Amino acid sequence: MLVNIIWGIETACSILLIILILLHSPKGDGIGGMGGVSHVFASQKSAEKGLNKITGIVCLVFILCTFLIGFGIIK
Repeated sequence: MLVNIIWGIETACSILLIILILLHSPKGDGIGGMGGVSHVFASQKSAEKGLNKITGIVCLVFILCTFLIGFGIIK
């Protein structure tokens, strides 16, 4: 039962990571390049910092779930 929950969290994180990484711009535009969304944030730098923080947190959760399942800690 717990393994299924961890698998669900890992699947959701993987999809979210794909979306978040695609939102990053190689030119530093990030969310600012997506017509009008940048107006929500004070500046593009704060938007990029927030996006980096969220991506890092989701990545850590994904890695944690992978280790829990991979090493057989959760059965």
